Amino acid sequence: MAEFIRLYAENPDPRRVEQVIAVLRDGGVIIYPTDTVYGLGCDINQSRAVERICRIKGINPKKHNFSIVCSDLSHLAQYTRVISKPIFKLMKKALPGPFTFILEANSQVPKLLHSQKKTVGIRVPDHGVPQSIVDLLGHPILSTSLLQGAEDPIEYSTDPELIFEKYQHEVDLVIDGGYGKATPSTVLDCTGEEVVCLREGLGNWEDLIQ
Repeated sequence: MAEFIRLYAENPDPRRVEQVIAVLRDGGVIIYPTDTVYGLGCDINQSRAVERICRIKGINPKKHNFSIVCSDLSHLAQYTRVISKPIFKLMKKALPGPFTFILEANSQVPKLLHSQKKTVGIRVPDHGVPQSIVDLLGHPILSTSLLQGAEDPIEYSTDPELIFEKYQHEVDLVIDGGYGKATPSTVLDCTGEEVVCLREGLGNWEDLIQ
């Protein structure tokens, strides 16, 4: 059964963050709070953990758009191809915040995700818990939204106690960071000549690109 710990955005307890890191480094899967909905995550370098997330969500890793959660933009060169100055400027303006930027992935990403995708989503949540986790881990975590679809009651992706009740036998650790939001991040495709909004979520992208 999964561990259930409380860890809040303001000044996350370092000892509990270390507890999360130990789970991730051991190939574990966690559920954690963000600035939008709760996320399902693992160490990006743990391939079996990536496979577990795919089984939990019932997705094909070769087709699914995963996100890489970073604590800032310093990891971009490791996982993406050259980013234009306007896009980098846009990302600096938007992040940390409720946006996912779809960028061209370099060859490192398909190997990590067993994916045929040539793109990768970059997230820098405006939330102390994922930022603390990534900082201490030393590299990004792989993430996907806990939202399952319209048929899934929204409480099961916003209420940490109900999340634990539902997923306690499928993941290794659930972080209670208080109630999550019911709206996911706004997804912006930056791989073409113009920025295209693939999903309107919590972030106001029209104000962002003005």
